[in-house]
Amino acid sequence: MSMDKAGTWWHCAYHLTTSTVSPVILSLPFALCSLGWVAGVFFLAVTAVVAFYSYNLLSVVLEHHDLMGQRQLRFRDMATDLLGPRWSRYLVGPIQSGLCYGTVISGVHIAGQSLKFIYLLLRPDGTMQLYQFVIIAGVLMLVLVQMPSFHSLRHLNLVSLFLCLSYCAFVTAGSIYIGRSKTATVKDYSVNGSREHRVFDALNAFSIIATTYGNGVIPEIQCRRRGELPDKYGSSSSSWQATIAPPVKGKMFKGLCVCYAVVLSTYFSVAISGYWAFGNQASGTVLANFMVGEKPLLPTWVLLMTNIFSLLQVSAVSLVYLQPTNEVLEQKFTDPEIHKFSVRNVVPRLVFRSLSVVIATLLAAMFPFFEDINALVGAFGYVPLDFILPMIFYNITFKPSKRSLVFWGNTLLVLLFSALGFLGAISSLRQIILDINTYQLFANI
Repeated sequence: MSMDKAGTWWHCAYHLTTSTVSPVILSLPFALCSLGWVAGVFFLAVTAVVAFYSYNLLSVVLEHHDLMGQRQLRFRDMATDLLGPRWSRYLVGPIQSGLCYGTVISGVHIAGQSLKFIYLLLRPDGTMQLYQFVIIAGVLMLVLVQMPSFHSLRHLNLVSLFLCLSYCAFVTAGSIYIGRSKTATVKDYSVNGSREHRVFDALNAFSIIATTYGNGVIPEIQCRRRGELPDKYGSSSSSWQATIAPPVKGKMFKGLCVCYAVVLSTYFSVAISGYWAFGNQASGTVLANFMVGEKPLLPTWVLLMTNIFSLLQVSAVSLVYLQPTNEVLEQKFTDPEIHKFSVRNVVPRLVFRSLSVVIATLLAAMFPFFEDINALVGAFGYVPLDFILPMIFYNITFKPSKRSLVFWGNTLLVLLFSALGFLGAISSLRQIILDINTYQLFANI
C-alpha cells in the first residue's frame, strides 16, 4: 500500500482559504442593499462568528474520531458514523454534491463575467455575448480539472490566497475612490420595495451571506488518502489525497485562524466600502458598478488587474469544489489496483471530469443569474452543511449535558439556521422564477 506525500497545516490553510474566500464576496454590497447598514453589518458579523465556531466544532469532532482510530475522510463519512447510512446516502451526500456542483456552476459564470469585462475594456464596441465568454471559461476549466488530486492543488491554492487579497484590495480602494470622487452619485441607503418584497430580499441576502462564508469540504480538506486500497466506506478513489498528515490535532485550528484572518480583512472591507460607495444601487457583483455604460470609473489597468485576479482565483475555487464530483465518478469507473496514471484510469478520469465541466458550463451559460444562484446554493447547501450539521455532530459525539450552555447553544443555532435556511430557500427559488420570467435563456446580462 503506497502513500502519497502528506500535507501540513499551512497546506490546510491554503485549501481552507481558497474554498471559503472567492469572488462571491463581490456580491456582499448587493446583499447589504436588502438589509441596510445596521442589519447588514450585524448579519455579516454574526455569520462570521457562527461560521468560525461551527468549523472549529467540525474540526474537534474530526480530531476526536481520528484519535479513536476512526478517521473520517468526507462529510458523508461523518454522517454515516454519527447519523446512520441512510442520512448519509439520501440527505448529506446529495446536499454536498449539489452544493459543490452549484458552486462550480457559479464559478464558471463569474469567470465568464470577468472575461466579458476585460473584453469590453479593450473593445468597448465589442459584440460578443456573455454565454460566449462562459464557454471560454469552461474551456480553461477543462484543462485545469485534469489535475489528479486535492493535494496537487496546494501550490495553486497558495497563489489563490494572494490573488483574493489583491483583487479585494483593488475593489476596496476602487469603491472608496469612486465614492469620494466629484462625479459620485447621491448615496441612498434606504431599503426599497413593498413590505413583502423587502422580506424576501432580506432572506435572499442572508442566503448570499451564508454562501460567502460557506465551506462544504472541511472534512475532505482534513483527510488523508489511504493508499491504493478501498477505505471502510467503500471508496477507492484517488481524488482525496493527503491534505493534513496525522496526527491532525490542532492543525485545522491553525489553518482556520489563517483563513479567518483573510476573511475578516476582505469581507468587511469589500462589503462596507462597496455599499458605502453605491448604496442601494450596488449590483449583483460590485465590479459592474465600476463602469457606467461603456465608461470606466477607474483607470483601465486597475479594472484589468482586478478582473484577471478574479478570473484566476475563481478557477482555483472551482477546482476545489469539483473534487467531490470527481471522486464519486472515479470511484465507479477507475481501478484502484492500477497506478492512477495508467491508461485504464486516465481515460475515465479525462472523460468524466470533462463531462462534468461541460455540463456546468452549459448551465452557467443558460442561467446567468449570478447573485440568485449564490443564494440558492447557500440556502440548500451551505446552511445545512456549515451552520446546522456541525452542531449536531458535536452534540452526538461528545454528548454534553442537557443543562449545559454548549448543548442549548448548539440546539438554538440548529433551530435558528434551519428556519433561516428554509425561508431562504423559498426566497431564492422565488427570485430565480422571477428571473426566468424576466430574462431569456443565454441572456447577455
